[in-house]
Amino acid sequence: MIGDRWGVTDAETRAEYGCDRYVAGPALEAWRGVTVNTTPERVWPWLIQVRLAPYSYDWIDNFGRRSPRELCNLPDPEPGDPFSASAGRPLGRILSVDHQVQLTAQIIGAYMSYRLIPTDDRTTRLVLKVAAPQSLRFVAPLLSLGDLVMARRQLLNLKHHAES
Repeated sequence: MIGDRWGVTDAETRAEYGCDRYVAGPALEAWRGVTVNTTPERVWPWLIQVRLAPYSYDWIDNFGRRSPRELCNLPDPEPGDPFSASAGRPLGRILSVDHQVQLTAQIIGAYMSYRLIPTDDRTTRLVLKVAAPQSLRFVAPLLSLGDLVMARRQLLNLKHHAES
């Protein structure tokens, strides 16, 4: 499918992700990834801060409100907690969390897993997999392209903040 991969290796697309447990026979599987020049310990606080704002294009998905530029020292989320927020309103829900390893959530009918993969003592891969069930099959191509744009920006913003 167009837009199903950005910045990921073939091995990363073959790996198992938490969202795979929730979607059998997905209509869409999409992967996005960035290399972050720091440790998982420095990336994780920014990743879990996605609960406060989307960290992509704020003028689109946060109604012009700026995503926080400083860490808020949030505790790890728990299953059932809201996943993200747009203009201060909670969206989606957290499904599973493994501290500094992975975060899996559901939002707008799709499932997603973020994974932190240390590549050496100074570098981390931040990989996102999105899986959409068959109920979204008619919108899957549009979802894939839209997610490519928004998720790419989100991962690049998280990378920037974690490296700063």
